Order: sequence, then structure tokens, then C-alpha cells
Amino acid sequence: MKGNRLERITLTRYLVEQQRQKQAVSAEVRLLIETVARACKAIGHAVSKGALGGVLGSQGTMNVQGEVQKKLDVLSNEILLEANEWGGHLAAMASEEMETIHRIPNRYPRGEYLLLFDPLDGSSNVDVNVSIGTIFSVLRAPHHASGRDVEESDFLQPGSRQVAAGYALYGPQSMLVLTVGAGVVAFTLDREMGSWLLTDKHVVIPEDTAEFAINMSNMRHWHPPVRRYIDECLAGKDGPRGKDFNMRWIASMVADVHRLLTRGGIFIYPRDQRPAVRNGKLRLMYEANPMSFIVEQAGGSAVDGADRILDIQPRAVHQRVGVALGSRNEVERLRAYHQEAAQKAGQSSDGAD
Repeated sequence: MKGNRLERITLTRYLVEQQRQKQAVSAEVRLLIETVARACKAIGHAVSKGALGGVLGSQGTMNVQGEVQKKLDVLSNEILLEANEWGGHLAAMASEEMETIHRIPNRYPRGEYLLLFDPLDGSSNVDVNVSIGTIFSVLRAPHHASGRDVEESDFLQPGSRQVAAGYALYGPQSMLVLTVGAGVVAFTLDREMGSWLLTDKHVVIPEDTAEFAINMSNMRHWHPPVRRYIDECLAGKDGPRGKDFNMRWIASMVADVHRLLTRGGIFIYPRDQRPAVRNGKLRLMYEANPMSFIVEQAGGSAVDGADRILDIQPRAVHQRVGVALGSRNEVERLRAYHQEAAQKAGQSSDGAD
């Protein structure tokens, strides 16, 4: 992202211009994104208080994924629910922290969109003061014209159908990165004004990179294509790639993806041979789809291994998936390794017959 001096364009003005001039968003989506952005400001404020706000530590409960919830996980989820349920823009919401979908109560008007979110991505890093964030995705509710109640199946749409997606990063600066299908833009929170101001109007990921992000402690569990790719990176100038690579790993997807949007890179959280990660670790609907939409809109690529993530037909709202996204040429190289391995496995199987 470039630090160019820009006219002080607020999030509201940007969205109004997208609505009026480019018809990239509807009035409902514009208001919905503004509401989510206000909720993210509230979450960021709670995060910034840390121990002073009594929000650190475990909540003492487990989420639907079987993971221990932090106090801020629960608080962030409540902030997003309360901010969005009364505005009239949504039919229902789904969250990584909730077992089932959250329908808009009958006392409020209902809109034609669905909101999905990971209220606090990277929350395991809260207590050590590492950058964390909120990820969100907007879909159109297919039921809207019929007037029937929303079902979980209504959320099960490929990521290519997303209307908008974004994330808020709570770090040294609070930032909001957003796409409505017309490229990627970034806003920085002016704490004095209380406004999200446009600071990068054209986020682009370099096609090439010499930086990768992966949890190396899981190396022994990786499938051969991932090990092959990382081994080549680690071999540096003396290896087949002919150049040195750096590794970065924050263990907060928002922070890792924000870094590659800023200077390029590839982020990999693959499925592996452990039973719990056989299908992947990250959630398709709350993490992989919105981040893949952002990355592709910024000129990058996003795959689950061999296939484009945004083409995956979801089977469940809490479905997990392998993820590799970022600089196009590196992602496509890793994808080719997966496809080559699958082809060899198929030929071997045919030979056994």
C-alpha cells in the first residue's frame, strides 16, 4: 500500500461515490458496511484498553469449533450482532463464534443481505498485544423475494457471489481494508475525528515475492506439494528457485494477509495429515472466502491447494479448508505442484487397476 497524500475521503463518501458513480454498491450495502465499520471502531476501542478494560484472558467457554473463547471473542461477537440486527439491511448473520445462524428478530425490519464474520481473528494473540482483527463478508439472501425465513442453507454460496468483504486490523494504526468488487481500498482510523479516512485507493499485490508465511512447526504433517514448495524456498539461491526467501509468521490471519497486501508474499495454512486438519484449519465462510475475494481483487490468487477457493461450493457454515493466497505467481506455482501430485496419484491408481 502506498503512503501517498490523498484528499481526506471518508468511508461514507467513498461508498456514496461507489453507489452513485459506479453502481458498485446498493444503498443497503453502503449502510451495512458503514454499520460494520462503526462496530469495528467499538471493537478496536475495547482491544486498545487491554487489561485496563478487564477484557483480557479466557471467557471460560468453548465455541462451536471446540476452541477456548477469549473474553474479547465474546464481546466482539456481541458488538457486531447488536450493531447490525436493527438496521433493516440484513436477513440474518452467521459468526465463527456461534453454532447456528442468527436471524434478525421479528421486532426489526429485515433486509436482503446476509452478514458473516469472524469477530476477532487471531484472538489467541490478544494477551501478548499482537495485531488482531475482524473479518466480514456480505452475501445476498436468496430467500428475500419469496419472503420465507432464512435457513442455514441460504448462506452456503460460493465465495464468488460475495457482494462485499473486508477486514479491520487493530494494530499500531486501526485500518479497514475493503472490496465491493471494484478493487481494494484501505482506510485508516483518525482517532481524533472518529472517522475512517481513505489512505490507499488502489491496493495491488505484487505478482512476485520472496516472502512466505507458514507455521513451520507443522512441517512433519504437510502433504508432499507443500513440503516441495517450502523446501525450494528454504534452499535459497543455491536451490531450484535461484533466490533467497524470508519467512514471516504472525499467527493472525488478518495481520499476515495485511502484510502481503502491503508488500507482497504468500500466506499458506494447508490441510495436512493430522485428523483435525485433514480438511484444513481455517474456516471457508468466515476467513478464506472474504480474504480470497480481497486478494483476488488486489490482483493476487487464492487456492485451497489445487482449486480456486472462490469456486468452492460450501457444505456447512463452519466448513474448514486449506488456504494458500497472495502473490499470483507463487500461489500458482504451489497450485501447479498440487495438480501435478494429484495427476501422478491418479495415474498410479489407474495402473493398479
